Amino acid sequence: MQKSVLILGASGRFGRNAAEAFWNAGWSIRSFDRRHDDLNEAAQGADVIVAAWNPAYPDWAAQLPQLHARIQEAARRSGAMVVIPGNVYVYGEQTPAPWREGSAHAAANPLGRLRVGMEQSYRDSGVQTVILRAGDFIDTEASGNWLDRMMLPSLPRGTLTYPGQPDIPHAWAYLPDLTRAAAEIAEQKESLPAFTDVNFPGYTMTGADMADMLSGLAGRRVALRRMSWLPLRFAAPVWPMGRSLLEMRYLWDTPHWLESEAFDRLCPRFTATAPEDALARAAAPWLKPAKRCTVIRQSMTRSTQTSL
Repeated sequence: MQKSVLILGASGRFGRNAAEAFWNAGWSIRSFDRRHDDLNEAAQGADVIVAAWNPAYPDWAAQLPQLHARIQEAARRSGAMVVIPGNVYVYGEQTPAPWREGSAHAAANPLGRLRVGMEQSYRDSGVQTVILRAGDFIDTEASGNWLDRMMLPSLPRGTLTYPGQPDIPHAWAYLPDLTRAAAEIAEQKESLPAFTDVNFPGYTMTGADMADMLSGLAGRRVALRRMSWLPLRFAAPVWPMGRSLLEMRYLWDTPHWLESEAFDRLCPRFTATAPEDALARAAAPWLKPAKRCTVIRQSMTRSTQTSL
């Protein structure tokens, strides 16, 4: 019998990629429409709910508890397992790397504490839950993340604009890989415990590593330029999102990477996309036209070979 997944936030970056990953894995896909659908009704018959709703940072305090209480109620009524795209905010800057499933959730900042509380609500709810935790996203298209909003647009000028220290490790996750792992773990629903916390190792890259990879893709040197945080500081008093971004700045200056025995156990044969290929897909709009054509042709060739 075909399994069914209800995706909340199917138009967002994680939800869009999750819909494709679950579809490719043979699942029946339902996308929730906030304007017309009732969540409890939509969840009936679903084996899994992908909870990819993500309010803007300034709305977390007001919306996060209510949203996830609704999801928990729908999962409780339907018997569905909830899969949540987790982040690294729960660890806080004082938690030593590498960040593993057993690392302390020691976040002291408001956004980090909200995530800690949200995750704890699932532990307490009795709803079967998987939190698949990852670093910053590398997407297949522009979706308003750090890469396409702040870092890559300067590529045509031969620079990568980097928000933090260029020589420290930073955790990244290619969304097609991350959501493919989510589908693989969801297939194991019947054998999973009530609460599963699993880190997605993804890529560990410094800013210098990323600039070197982009240099190879662009066919010319890409220099790394430090992003100035001064505009955000000036705007923060009147711009709530600016205050939230400043609150999370520590992640760009704190060495961190993810490790996971749980992931290796749940996905022992998982093969990740090469980081160069992930960056090529993300940076394609800003690469030179000739290089873009080469990247697209290579991607199409790999896709065709995979499908044969």
